[in-house]
Amino acid sequence: MLCYCVAEGKRAKPMTRILAVANQKGGVGKTTTCVNLAASLAATQRRVLLVDMDPQGNATMGCGVNKMEVEYSACDVLLGEASAADTIVSPPEGGFALLPGNEDLTLAEVNLLQEIGREMKLKKALAPVAGLYDFILIDCPPSINMLTVNALTAADGVLIPMQCEYYALEGLSALLRTIEQVRDSVNPDLEMYGILRTMFDPRVNLSNEVSLQLTEHFDRKVFRTVVPRNIRLAEAPSFGRPVLLHDRSSRGAIAYLALAGEILRREDARIAEAV
Repeated sequence: MLCYCVAEGKRAKPMTRILAVANQKGGVGKTTTCVNLAASLAATQRRVLLVDMDPQGNATMGCGVNKMEVEYSACDVLLGEASAADTIVSPPEGGFALLPGNEDLTLAEVNLLQEIGREMKLKKALAPVAGLYDFILIDCPPSINMLTVNALTAADGVLIPMQCEYYALEGLSALLRTIEQVRDSVNPDLEMYGILRTMFDPRVNLSNEVSLQLTEHFDRKVFRTVVPRNIRLAEAPSFGRPVLLHDRSSRGAIAYLALAGEILRREDARIAEAV
């Protein structure tokens, strides 16, 4: 089922939920979360678009699409040289759509710094196609730059994957300040959607301590789902497919299916409150 907004007692058009998946600290499972959450939401018959805004293009490659062979990329979209509709491709597996990214995004970031309204480029580019999808997931680069600001400006909420370690807490504080700045300047509706604990090992005392701190401080903003360290999850990108299609019975696949279910329940509750 799709998520609907309700007006005057009637069903209206489906609502599109745009989530930026961001963390300025690298290696926390950000791209892994994007690819596998997209596949898991698609498995529930939701229409999903994954936008790769990272110049490394790992999300694109992880979907089985060669980042160097695409006709257009997110760079062309940001610079107005191609529309999102012309750039979106269908990965060979996964059941979702992809707006690919590659190293050309570095050029886009440099050029955007000289343009008026540079923060709004992605938001405006996605507007014509947003209604075609139930969820749009944006994979952000592991830094706070103009590409990340574009993603935060276009998004409704920020999903933050993070490892339960000491330095991750410092990075989280910096990201939350950035979210606040974007909310105060160009996107007043932006929210911290949720924190996802990734690569979690319950045998490590520090992981358990940081996890407890997160739940005590952020309460329901912390997803109940915890993504464990999992070899199948780690090796799936080398096959160019989500872990759900690589090994559906693996702990990694089960975790991301659980995350998709948790997000859908949140959306149902949000819509119910708005009625």
